[in-house]
Amino acid sequence: MLFAIGVLIVIVYLAYRAAPREREEDAHVHGAGQVGLLAAVALFGVDYFTSYFYATGEMLHALHPYGLEHLAYYAVIVIAIANIVFGVLYMYFLGIFKEGGGSFAASMRYLGPAISLIVAIVLLQDYVFTIVVSTLSGVDQLLSLGNAGGVHWLWHFMIGALMVSITWFITIRGRGESAQIVFTALGIFALLTITMAIGLLIAKNSGVAPLPEAVVAQPSGSIWQAFFHLLAASMKGLVALTGLEAMADGIQFVIDDDPGFSKWGKQRLPRLGWLWNFYSGKSGIGRVVQTSFLFYGALTTLLLTYFAIHFQAFDGVLGRSLVANLASIGFHAISGSGGVILYWAYQILAVGLLTAASMTAFQDLQAITWRNVAIGEIPEAVVYRNPKGTFTRPVTAAAILAIIIQFLVRGNTSAAVPFYGVGVFMPITIMGLAMRQHVKTMVTGRARTWGLIGTTFSIILSSIIFLGQIISKWSEGGWVVLLTFGVLVILAYIILLSPAGYRDPKAIHRIIREKSRVQGVMGNMVEWQSLKMQEYRYSLMMGVARFIGLFGILKPLRFEQKVPVAAGEFEEALNHTRSDSYLDQYLKSKRRRKPRAGGAPMETAPGDEEE
Repeated sequence: MLFAIGVLIVIVYLAYRAAPREREEDAHVHGAGQVGLLAAVALFGVDYFTSYFYATGEMLHALHPYGLEHLAYYAVIVIAIANIVFGVLYMYFLGIFKEGGGSFAASMRYLGPAISLIVAIVLLQDYVFTIVVSTLSGVDQLLSLGNAGGVHWLWHFMIGALMVSITWFITIRGRGESAQIVFTALGIFALLTITMAIGLLIAKNSGVAPLPEAVVAQPSGSIWQAFFHLLAASMKGLVALTGLEAMADGIQFVIDDDPGFSKWGKQRLPRLGWLWNFYSGKSGIGRVVQTSFLFYGALTTLLLTYFAIHFQAFDGVLGRSLVANLASIGFHAISGSGGVILYWAYQILAVGLLTAASMTAFQDLQAITWRNVAIGEIPEAVVYRNPKGTFTRPVTAAAILAIIIQFLVRGNTSAAVPFYGVGVFMPITIMGLAMRQHVKTMVTGRARTWGLIGTTFSIILSSIIFLGQIISKWSEGGWVVLLTFGVLVILAYIILLSPAGYRDPKAIHRIIREKSRVQGVMGNMVEWQSLKMQEYRYSLMMGVARFIGLFGILKPLRFEQKVPVAAGEFEEALNHTRSDSYLDQYLKSKRRRKPRAGGAPMETAPGDEEE
């Protein structure tokens, strides 16, 4: 007992000491809410790292009831390949789009506004369902403490709603505090997981008996049914790849500075300059986070799969989750009666981390929401950034929506996974298409050949997984995903074409520079995106007006009479200085045209701005 308490105290102390702390001088240098390497690992990696608690359980849940758990290792191979392919794809993206923006920015530049509009709305769905899945998985771990996984669904819902409320409160308090709390918890999780793994090895070598079977396996029927169950298992094990998009989209909240190891390497090992340059600046920090994605998912899934099959420790056995069953075996093997303390600490930590995983989604909701406001996809009233750098209104709206969805799925984690999968893999597919277009137009020689091969393979793989997420859950309501996806796209176009979707240059400048307080290249990029979307909106409205005119119906024109300001080329928009952007120059030119007292009257033209 004393040994377990001592181990726990040491682990907590080490994790706390290693956690990042936001310094006051950093806020002045980098801006409110900007985070460094350790904080980025915490905030943008926690969702992926905590997939440990539910991905393997979901995967084996698709195989074990049919006596096919031995096929799980093939699913692990699929997961490993997908992690490496998509991880490399997103690291390549950060070298091109150093200001981030994720698949939305990539598609806007290379695929056009029509595709990027769909991406923008699907990413909102992705982040909301990240909150839903993470918190409900936390509920599963909490109920495992009392072997109460089968209680009435209202308990799952109420506890999940409470968890969402807690992460909402932590998020609106600021990014620095969130990072410190989450990193400390991740440090404890890593050290306890290593301790558990050692305990499981001891238990296996000591001949600890498997747990009693809770489910009687049903024959799969045919090889095709077995293949279908394997597909379902692979899809369920991949749901946490949203972390890649999260980091690519949220890079704007990272400091533009080299991580410590990169600075050290440039001074001590200059011969490896290519490596240190690869991990330099804010893109380098993002790449460090994404590098961990290459191997983490497959390694942890392999670990849990091996011991779960050996000890028959599947979800639902003894009223616990898969991880809870393995934790009980491992900690008791390493600490005897003291294992109860470590087990309870691990499960409570799991609840906290899965709840904290919502904060990744909350961070990226902020990143995509203010862009959506700027382009005309969301009403302007939604955007507000407090002094600590947090966009509080979209965070609050997402928390409310997540609680409603938790009620609609009756607190069932698995019921929300297909919706989550669409939000993850559709943007990854779009990212592959955009990067392939970049390679075709910007790269030459052998690099172009390999780039086309790699991006094409990523497109094929992500498309298969995207469809697999829906097909594998079709009988459980997967078809609803297609319905909701279509509704969201139609809704996006309705909002864009409505008066609420209109943005003149003044409004764009106000939203980006004043309300969102975004400057520099990031602001320039979103200004270009907003102007590009307004061009697209104008062409759509003219098309609608002409179509209605064919039937003799005259559509009143209000905003359509104003030809939008040309967005220009992407590279030109990004080359403007911090204090003199493209829109700054445009608005200054409009003010210079204003007549002084006694001068000539103002001339009007179709493209003039209203002053």
